[in-house]
Amino acid sequence: MIHPVAIIGAGPFGLSTAAHLRARGVPVRVFGEPMVSWRDHMPEGMLLKSTPAASTIDAPQSGYTLLDYCNAAGIPRLVTDEDIIPVETFIAYGEWFQQKLVPELERVRVVSVDHKDGRHGSSDFELKLDSGELFTARAVVVATGLSGLAHLPAELAGAAADGPTPTGPVSHSSQHHDLTRFSGKELIVVGAGQSALETAALAAEAGARVRVVSRGKGAVDFGAPPWQQPRLRPESPFGRAWSLWALSYYPQPYRHLPAQARHYLVRRVLGPLGAWWLRDRFEGKVDVREVSRIVRADARDGHPVLSVVTHGGRTEELSADHVLAATGYRVDIAAMDFLGHELRTELAVSRGTPKLGAGYRSSVPGLYFTGLPAAASYGPVMRFVCGTEFASPRLAKHLVAAHA
Repeated sequence: MIHPVAIIGAGPFGLSTAAHLRARGVPVRVFGEPMVSWRDHMPEGMLLKSTPAASTIDAPQSGYTLLDYCNAAGIPRLVTDEDIIPVETFIAYGEWFQQKLVPELERVRVVSVDHKDGRHGSSDFELKLDSGELFTARAVVVATGLSGLAHLPAELAGAAADGPTPTGPVSHSSQHHDLTRFSGKELIVVGAGQSALETAALAAEAGARVRVVSRGKGAVDFGAPPWQQPRLRPESPFGRAWSLWALSYYPQPYRHLPAQARHYLVRRVLGPLGAWWLRDRFEGKVDVREVSRIVRADARDGHPVLSVVTHGGRTEELSADHVLAATGYRVDIAAMDFLGHELRTELAVSRGTPKLGAGYRSSVPGLYFTGLPAAASYGPVMRFVCGTEFASPRLAKHLVAAHA
């Protein structure tokens, strides 16, 4: 009997990988709700920062780009760098891609993944589903995206004794779909990236009094519009720059860089910066407070209070009705508790992220990672949908060769 390949996750990377494996005739079982992170953990009314060129899910055949979806759905075509993508359109595109190329998707959750029969080094894996089913897979691809990886800085945890919650003093941006709950309230948004700035603008438009608290040396800023991009540099899905061009189209050598350099570039390249089209909606509507650092967060009478150190060295307190941490995501194998304990201890990791070799394989034979968990090995492009163009065909090719 040929056991299928199991793909955990039905976002862009999971769907793209499944499509490539199916095109190669590989039996696949794919688990998860399609586009769930985009549908449930992004704010209503959000617009994608990425351009149409950076927002196509890679398929093994033509006819399944974002533009193809626009044509099929009869909606305005999204083509140029000046065309802005509503999140609802992108979700619908992902669901259309799934229905066309991964129709056998199973909307169940994988509870656990372990070596078959508990044998270390077994060539097969045993998966348990929340339906109670047990089945065997010859290989497992982890494509769970942002799920379970929301990062709350330690200095904010003091006001969130039970963790970040939407109704508590402190929450994470991934926990809010409807920002109208903050209408008439004072809201502090911690962060300086697109998530923080767009969430702040949307909350202000919903009637909240919003203040963005930006930490460190970087000031709140916005990217240049397409017509102001430098013309004498190579074009990439993220803008015109040699570094962006290299990281977009040549991620393969990235994993051979020293670990310190790889982790630094993942953090810094395409770092905190608002989209060019957000500036007019933000400036004059949202207050900004740039501080050196946040010392701690406390809860007083159910309201959060931040102790901050200013750039002048003074300690001050900032209070609000709620603090929303738009502080991103951090890959941590320990947080992927669906992977059995033995698997997690067997995995070679670097700063909590899996070390991946050629073809996105981990140190455990038959176990692969794609999307955000692959960024420390293949570069910042793995944080974005356009990373599927590089990752999916190579992962599929390697998996077929390794398990032929």
